[in-house]
Amino acid sequence: MKWSLKIGQFQGIAVYVHVTFLLLLAFIAYSHWVTSRDLSDTVTAVAFISALFFCVLLHEFGHALMAARYGIRTRDITLLPIGGVARLERMPDEPWQELWVALAGPLVNVVIAGLLAVWLIATQTLAPWQELSVTGGPFLERLMIVNLFLVVFNLLPAFPMDGGRVLRAGLAMFMDYSQATQIAAGVGQGMAWLFGLVGILFGNWFLVFIALFVWIGAASEASFAQLRAAIGGIPVSRAMITQFHVLHPDHPISHVVQLVMSGSQHDFPVVESDQVVGVLSRQNLINGLTQGGLERTVGEAMEREFLLVDANEMLETAFQKLQACQCTTIPVLSRQRLVGLLTMDNLGEFIAIQTALGRKR
Repeated sequence: MKWSLKIGQFQGIAVYVHVTFLLLLAFIAYSHWVTSRDLSDTVTAVAFISALFFCVLLHEFGHALMAARYGIRTRDITLLPIGGVARLERMPDEPWQELWVALAGPLVNVVIAGLLAVWLIATQTLAPWQELSVTGGPFLERLMIVNLFLVVFNLLPAFPMDGGRVLRAGLAMFMDYSQATQIAAGVGQGMAWLFGLVGILFGNWFLVFIALFVWIGAASEASFAQLRAAIGGIPVSRAMITQFHVLHPDHPISHVVQLVMSGSQHDFPVVESDQVVGVLSRQNLINGLTQGGLERTVGEAMEREFLLVDANEMLETAFQKLQACQCTTIPVLSRQRLVGLLTMDNLGEFIAIQTALGRKR
């Protein structure tokens, strides 16, 4: 994610913090200092927010480590002012797997709250709840209550909260995955309307913001489910481009410019001795022209680290690879020979056609 700084790594999962989160900490510190002019109070406020987001980080690792049990890798975890995001490489294959992955995060918060409660009772430092506020009261007790709030909030049956995925997973055990997603998304959008209405009536704009967040999340999940339904069970060979130009490492950039100007192909596989040795993207071409002009060779400008997919591989998996590599074209092989290209543009057209055919049926 752009504007994110890497702060560490655990179990092979990189942890990032978005710069807006650092701005949040700065805002909290400034607000408390202006209000109280008390350094101790300001440090405590920043420490509490930091501890809260450490709990959010553990919540996200709950999802990530449970997903790893089912062979699903987590690309990274990013902390944002609104919470944390664990980017899984793919969704679980079975509904019960998605159920446990979704529940793992809130269960971490339950464990944290439980441990804090045991400590507070054992040390006899548990204060009456009426003495607590958002900014006042014992540090650990406030942290315990916030973890309980995270459990309740995350289990609301609305995307993108964990409760929406729990609902979808439960429904998917008895019906089609796409249908289960549509129902869960509808429930989420209904809750968004309710949050928005209450927020407007009572002037709570934070609740209105949550409503917008839930609405967008539900719509996004519904769209993704439709995409999966459109390409599910279809091999790459059905969607790949089979008419394309191939380059050799010794070709001059001027040759590529002619091909681009005379056609619609922008990314080119580079083949030598019947082996794909690189990919020359449009950006590679621009960089090559900038650095070396028309006489620079394809081999000097091409990308040497690239992904490949097999023609018999499922289109859904290949689409996830395209998203993960943030590239626009992947060469397609069959028996180690280049037989096609899978591009974002062509895949988009294929999905549109499949969706239209599905609606007609």
